[in-house]
Amino acid sequence: MAFSFLTQEIAMDLGTANTVIFQNDQIVLDEPSIVAIDNHSGRCIAIGRQAKLMDERTNPGIKTVRPLRDGVIADFNAAEMMIKGFIKQVNSKRHMIFAPNLKIVVGIPSGSTQVEIRAVRDSCEHAGGREVYLIYEPMAAALGIGLDVEAPKGNMVVDIGGGTAEIAVISLGGIVQQDSITTAGNVFNNDIQYYLRQQHNIKIGETTAEKIKIGVGSVMAELDEEPEPFIVRGPNLMTAHPVEASITYQEIAHCLDKSVAKLESSILHVLEMTPPELYSDIVENGIFLSGGGALLRGIAKRFTEKVNIQFHVAEDPLHAVARGTCIALKKVSNYSFLITK
Repeated sequence: MAFSFLTQEIAMDLGTANTVIFQNDQIVLDEPSIVAIDNHSGRCIAIGRQAKLMDERTNPGIKTVRPLRDGVIADFNAAEMMIKGFIKQVNSKRHMIFAPNLKIVVGIPSGSTQVEIRAVRDSCEHAGGREVYLIYEPMAAALGIGLDVEAPKGNMVVDIGGGTAEIAVISLGGIVQQDSITTAGNVFNNDIQYYLRQQHNIKIGETTAEKIKIGVGSVMAELDEEPEPFIVRGPNLMTAHPVEASITYQEIAHCLDKSVAKLESSILHVLEMTPPELYSDIVENGIFLSGGGALLRGIAKRFTEKVNIQFHVAEDPLHAVARGTCIALKKVSNYSFLITK
């Protein structure tokens, strides 16, 4: 066996909601960031999709843990189990005699503290990473979208993930202005759960809220293409009898309005702080949206109307950050913005 086989290169988008792994320019893993743990032994029972099926359906002997909260590691042990398990899944597709030396590039939120950065690095090293590089998510998203991040030009990216929304102005391989806020996919799910409790007296779990968001999620009360109403079933809060409600996209637009307004004010704040020369570049090129939140119906149109700058939704916004980490992995020696220590 050639020695090159003993080094394995992995690009990882370690997200609050999903973890995506790229290898050799291909997505080799796209799984929910969740672990199921045996309460008695502390052993990992399942990760990813299998663990997601158990979420909100467990007995007292099993607990499901989301190792990442607001884009950063909240449970170190669970994160380590998850990263190890995912790497093992990737390796099981390639029959290897020896454990390979891992070279990993991982995306992290731009607002991460040194402690949070250390936690990601340690988790990856404990999972077998020999060379660990970290890249800020908006920078990775810009690379994944296909922007020239090293040009003396202003590019602006808004990456709306599960735990955080990252807003950044990038020029000459660095982040000039940025804001990282926790108003993102999980907050939208909470908004939907709260709305259904208040308006329809129905109690729903996070998984159903996510399905509603995907099915009829919108940020505008008027759309050109209207999705069919979403039928939701659950217990009545007062009587516990089963009830059914038909949820329209207009209702979701209403219940997400305050959270989307927070995103708008954060975008305006970053633009306010942007140097005028870069600002004019952004007006010319537009602002790019990535992450799962970019898939909300009408979001680019609403932001364009609010900010008066054209917004563009990236092609395949869900995988923009992962694709960017993959591009960075190929050129680790060329990119000075990668965090190595």
